[in-house]
Amino acid sequence: MYRSSKWFIFLIFLFPVWTSAQEQLSLEAVSAPIPDGLETVAFYSPAVDREMKFDIVLPASYANSDQSYPVLYLLHGYMQNYTVWGRNLAAAYYSRLMGDVILVLPDGGNSWFVNYAKNENGETNNWENHIVEDVIAYVDSHYRTEARREGRAISGLSMGGFGAFALGLRRPHLFISIGSTSGALSYARTAAEAIRAGVDRQANTEDAQRDERIGQADALISQIVNIPGFSTQTERSPAGIDFETAEQADAYDPFSIIYNVPKSQMPHIYIDSGTEDGLINEAREIMQILILNNLSFNYMQSEGKHNSQYWRRSIGHMLSIQREVMHRALGNRP
Repeated sequence: MYRSSKWFIFLIFLFPVWTSAQEQLSLEAVSAPIPDGLETVAFYSPAVDREMKFDIVLPASYANSDQSYPVLYLLHGYMQNYTVWGRNLAAAYYSRLMGDVILVLPDGGNSWFVNYAKNENGETNNWENHIVEDVIAYVDSHYRTEARREGRAISGLSMGGFGAFALGLRRPHLFISIGSTSGALSYARTAAEAIRAGVDRQANTEDAQRDERIGQADALISQIVNIPGFSTQTERSPAGIDFETAEQADAYDPFSIIYNVPKSQMPHIYIDSGTEDGLINEAREIMQILILNNLSFNYMQSEGKHNSQYWRRSIGHMLSIQREVMHRALGNRP
């Protein structure tokens, strides 16, 4: 484990994936210090058979107490990494301000946080297991956590919002609350539809300008990520196939698997989106399912796009609600 105190230039990838026929990519350079209470942890993850890292933000009171704390796991977006939430998107600030929750910021590369159906080039790409088995086990064994469902929540942005919903609904015994901000919630459903339609999902469209910009970004961001063999966008994109069959995709589709969870085991659900974000329709669709089935949830929409300005606002709201859900479940509220 180590803590860094340097100033870095970060590149946040703002990638509204799967929302239109044309991919859009913009880069935003942000100068950011290491926030108070944030540490970077390196550890070996058997699920992906490589050294991985995550950032963790501890409450100010952690060092001088014997208290156990609830934990919120925050998943990053596509082409982002473990540093984005804590160092660029204000999650560390809000976590320290609240003072009674541990924040864990894992890395899933560009995996969509699923266990790959087929691995290539000798890789092991069990990214769901990386989060729910390896990261959680490491955190619970090395920190004073409330190591039970009532003390654990998961959320994410864009790709990470999909991941939080998919993992939380597949394993509801692990999380008391699941959340999504600007979530790309239909990723698996879209994949299943493409497979059933016979579409080649592995086909890539050449874009020299886009590739050049990604290469320029890699020159900086790979130094920040600094995970051996897992720092550039090429390295961080799993070699293999996420879903070989439509049924494999269905098994990760929040719009489908939500019906597999008994109401008595359903985690609390949080959803938000910017009104100028093309993904808001997916948030509204899942909200309608929750309303029709009389399930517990919080929904918020406000002005904003699929970008860092929106996420810096949404994180405070999402964190405060999921924190409150955990503390009530733990019996820490009247």
